[in-house]
Amino acid sequence: MTMLIPVLGDQLSPTLASLRDVDRAQAVVLMMEVWDEATYVRHHKKKIALIFAAMRHFAAELRGDGWTVDYVALDAPGNTHSFTGEVARAAKRHAATAIRTVAGGEYRVRQAQDGWAAQTGLPVDILEDDRFVCPLPDFYAWAQGRREQRMEYFYRDMRRRTGLLMTADGQPEGGKWNYDHDNRDTPPRGVNYPAPERFAPDAITSEVLALVAQRFAGHFGDLEPFALPVTRAQALVALEHFIAAALPDFGRYQDAMIAGQDYLFHSSLSLCLNLGLLGPIEVCEAAVAAYARGDAPLNAVEGFVRQIIGWREYMRGMYWWDMPRLATRNALDAHRPLPDFYWTGDTGMRCLAESVGQTKREAYAHHIQRLMVLGNFALLAGIDPQAVSDWYLVVYFDAYEWVEMPNVIGMSQFADGGAIASKPYVSSGAYIDRMSDYCGRCRYDVKKKTGEGACPFNALYWDFLARHEKRFAGNARMRNMYGTWGRFSPEKQAEYRESAAAFLDTLTPAAEGWARQPAA
Repeated sequence: MTMLIPVLGDQLSPTLASLRDVDRAQAVVLMMEVWDEATYVRHHKKKIALIFAAMRHFAAELRGDGWTVDYVALDAPGNTHSFTGEVARAAKRHAATAIRTVAGGEYRVRQAQDGWAAQTGLPVDILEDDRFVCPLPDFYAWAQGRREQRMEYFYRDMRRRTGLLMTADGQPEGGKWNYDHDNRDTPPRGVNYPAPERFAPDAITSEVLALVAQRFAGHFGDLEPFALPVTRAQALVALEHFIAAALPDFGRYQDAMIAGQDYLFHSSLSLCLNLGLLGPIEVCEAAVAAYARGDAPLNAVEGFVRQIIGWREYMRGMYWWDMPRLATRNALDAHRPLPDFYWTGDTGMRCLAESVGQTKREAYAHHIQRLMVLGNFALLAGIDPQAVSDWYLVVYFDAYEWVEMPNVIGMSQFADGGAIASKPYVSSGAYIDRMSDYCGRCRYDVKKKTGEGACPFNALYWDFLARHEKRFAGNARMRNMYGTWGRFSPEKQAEYRESAAAFLDTLTPAAEGWARQPAA
């Protein structure tokens, strides 16, 4: 009797459901580096290295804990380079009598898992991924029959479910559920920002870096320097460092953007959570403990907890609630190709150049850069939402389809028609100027509204509202925007629209194959 236990690259948790209550003497853990997963989109080189290095370290830890691990490296002889192919090969290699696995986080992976029984002729037990706070059946029960599935109400239920930041009588700590209004300050000059904890590559990681440099040279992004956490021990150090050094100021400055400061007071813990190196509850409990000790204010801790048990869990639920339909949604009928500067960073718009340049270096940008610079421009310019979604999936080290796609298709691009966001997240250059230092040395003038040298966001903003007036004019949250637009003279409205059209005509589409064409 041999139980084959496939463990995927984002399931690197010693408490994984498939590893519990198993006789290790009669089990083989299968881990696979496969070309299909590295290239179904051409992931950032640093992202591929992160996942492969974390997988190899986890395999070593499992062996040290008494497991038999069959690890198929990318260049292993006979590697079929697909999950299904490697599961079938391993089942024969070990004369497996059954397969036990945890459901993949992405729709296409789960579809493949559903075919393993037919492919191998073996019984396959696909377990729910219980590393999340909200089981999918519970999310479906919450969503079913609601006119709107808004995150805020889901988040309150998650607070009640977990007890995080709740008083003994069942009320939210501090008397309010949400402290966002305290989280929009611009940092003063001279603030010292705490860099995230860095980890020097060991021999295992160095071997992976050499592999990625050779095999994925044509992929987007800088591979080195590489200093990301690739083990649970390192992830715990990163968590401790964030709680002590950055969390106290995370809240009030979380929407700020400063050139040359890639992380500000943000963490890189999303990569640890999404790989499985950390669990959501332990991360939230560490933040809440800091609040209880008086080491971090409530607005910072609440905002951080909301990102994890609110947005992260909600996005996973909305992904599975709407798939596979979500992948092709395009409610605003946007079809412009993705501009080439999303890959090169070669644009005179400094906010976009800084955000793309940071993304290229780090495989990271924080949520306001992703939403209100990169996403805002794509939405205003009418970029095809599937192309935008593919780009986000490629370039960020924490991007897995279950969390990336609903964030981009729904929240960022409003392509789901408002299932996730109650209004589109659009702004003119004024918001970027208020929340960043990007505009001061930009070739475009953020104060100028139209014409040569004007910030493109200004004309694009009003052009977007004009294009979609029929859809959004009745939206209560956009009433003031359309009130202002309606007070413009016909000549001024035409000037904005002509200026936007002239700018859009200058955009160069990205070359084919950056995102989805498999590497040679």
